[in-house]
Amino acid sequence: MLDLARKPLALALAAVLPLCACQPAPQEAAAPATPPAAAPKAAPAPLDLSKLKTAEIHFAASDLDALVAACTDFNGYVNGKWLSANPVPSDRTTWGSFETLAERSLEVQRALVERAGADAKAAGVEKLVGDLYASGMDEAGIEAAGLTPLKASLDRLAALGTTQDVTQYLRDAAAAGRMPLFYFYGDADYRDSANVIAYVGQGGLSLPERAYYLEDREDYVKARAALREHVAAVFTLAGDAAEAAASQADAVIAIETRLAKASTARVELRDPAKRYVPTSLADADALTPNFSWTAFFDGIGVARPAMFSLAMPDFFRELNTMLTEVPVADWKSYLRYHEIDGASPFLSAAFAQENFKFYNQALRGQAEQAPRWKRVLDATNGSVGEALGQLYVAAVFPPESKSRMEAMVGQLSQALKQRIENLAWMGDATKKKALEKWASFTPKIGYPNQWRDWSGLSFDRKDFAGNMLAAQAFNARYNFAKIGKPVNKGDWYMTPQTVNAYYNATQNEIVFPAGILQPPFFDPKADDALNFGGIVAVIGHEMIHGYDDQGSKFDAQGNFNNWWTDADRTGFEARTGKLVQQFDNYVSIDGIHVNGTLTLGENIADLGGLSTAFDAMKAAQGEGFTDPMIDGLSQDQRFFMNWATVWRRNFKDAELKVRLNTDSHAPAPFRAIGAPSNMDNFAKAFGCKAGDAMVRPEDVKVVIW
Repeated sequence: MLDLARKPLALALAAVLPLCACQPAPQEAAAPATPPAAAPKAAPAPLDLSKLKTAEIHFAASDLDALVAACTDFNGYVNGKWLSANPVPSDRTTWGSFETLAERSLEVQRALVERAGADAKAAGVEKLVGDLYASGMDEAGIEAAGLTPLKASLDRLAALGTTQDVTQYLRDAAAAGRMPLFYFYGDADYRDSANVIAYVGQGGLSLPERAYYLEDREDYVKARAALREHVAAVFTLAGDAAEAAASQADAVIAIETRLAKASTARVELRDPAKRYVPTSLADADALTPNFSWTAFFDGIGVARPAMFSLAMPDFFRELNTMLTEVPVADWKSYLRYHEIDGASPFLSAAFAQENFKFYNQALRGQAEQAPRWKRVLDATNGSVGEALGQLYVAAVFPPESKSRMEAMVGQLSQALKQRIENLAWMGDATKKKALEKWASFTPKIGYPNQWRDWSGLSFDRKDFAGNMLAAQAFNARYNFAKIGKPVNKGDWYMTPQTVNAYYNATQNEIVFPAGILQPPFFDPKADDALNFGGIVAVIGHEMIHGYDDQGSKFDAQGNFNNWWTDADRTGFEARTGKLVQQFDNYVSIDGIHVNGTLTLGENIADLGGLSTAFDAMKAAQGEGFTDPMIDGLSQDQRFFMNWATVWRRNFKDAELKVRLNTDSHAPAPFRAIGAPSNMDNFAKAFGCKAGDAMVRPEDVKVVIW
């Protein structure tokens, strides 16, 4: 994908690679496509997009900074003036191309949900999203409810008396979609991609990554102090005396610190072999005798499998030990904290504000809370996003956009085929397999062919938190129902309104939601150079994910299978090693370097995708092409300029530090310059010479795909 920072870890651990860490709203759990959801009663009235407050970002020659040399600092040359004039808004932690599109998408969604909520005769998906949104906007009702929506769970926790009670609670909570200690979900089997198995992975932490608990870097130390203050505040808001709240906070942090020590670092989790550990039920039960996986599958209503993936065994060995070593009273505090904290955004203002204060303000530097309508829309997207997407597509995504996109996918695909065929460093045997994978790419554009069925889920306009818990349980059951069945190739992992794209390795598919098909990515009124440097490069990025350092470990059928000769894999890794070094050398805020290993897959995708898009543009221009020289700029120059415009982005300092620690994508300024600096076509377009910062010496220049 283009971006991943706020994506749920369960999906981050799957073989799904996003384009950008754009802080999308959390997605509901993917589930098998079923008969279409009830359509709106009639085609919705068109929305007047001219009334949207947020302007699109278009590349404009007037944005270029004549005081900055393109061959020295291409990001500053293209984006510097805009970045100086557009600081991060107080209710966000980043601001740029992705965020402006997301903001426009939210404005469209707001109009749709408000219209649905005001229609007394609404039915189907209109009623579903209208009722949920209305319940979230009922601030008086939410205040009056207090902790009542959690009463059953909190009473249950208060009654826990033994380790067996704790494990039974974990099973029951998981059945309702709440998993405080680990992730459990269904996805395609890495070795048999036609079928769905269960995956289990580490969890249980409040801070972004294990290093925050274990290292004494200044921002980590501050984060730990903020966490302790936050946990105590949650207990205080729940009615505990200050001394008891502080004592329980210590117990919670002690548990999370032990879990962190046993966790696998995020950079290691990029390796599919670390995420896929086929295990029989008997072996799983033997690994964690204090936590029966057989009983777990029975408890959540999933048929006992012959095998499931129990990854990160060190984590689960430690969890097994902790179940008996940690006092039940401490487990009660830990589970009670996570129960309340997880629901806090949907509870009364004091809980929601405390949640914001820690996760957004202390960790990421967000100055003020987003307005309520945005937060409720985020919740709506996270719970019934595809239902809202059905209304979004009907209102704003014309069929001609999908047709134009399909044509551009075809152009990029042919350019990629030619690049693979002409690779000098790859042998014929591996090249044959690479071309087989190329031939099996499946593009998905705009929205699902079948809409998800929401039968069985309804909302009470007077119970926002209760609605969110009901949706969480519904989505969990929907996901669990996939396990043990064939993969439904109609599944989507993003909603249509999401401003992002992704590659799914187990299905070898590239997916482009309707939300990203807007400027600066795609503009049907723009010259070809801007579209090829925008959305066509995005198409290339997603296709190249099939051949990055991890995607290349999956074959044409989407199976985790080595299709390389040893010599070709060695040659590939020598080239990718150079790219790791290039990004390791980039220095960001406070002297913190970009992690070239953590970001390698995205950097490979950027370089290959941009290079292939340039080839596709040249093929489309054909022989005898006459350059229109728009605003005195050549098509080649405008191609690279729009690529940089895509990565136009400001960050809050704290947000940037979190991303440098946890994000598989390099910060946007380095993506604007990284791929072009390896391309001779860039140097030629701008007349750059050896020794210029944007021209890599031949011995370190990287060409892969």
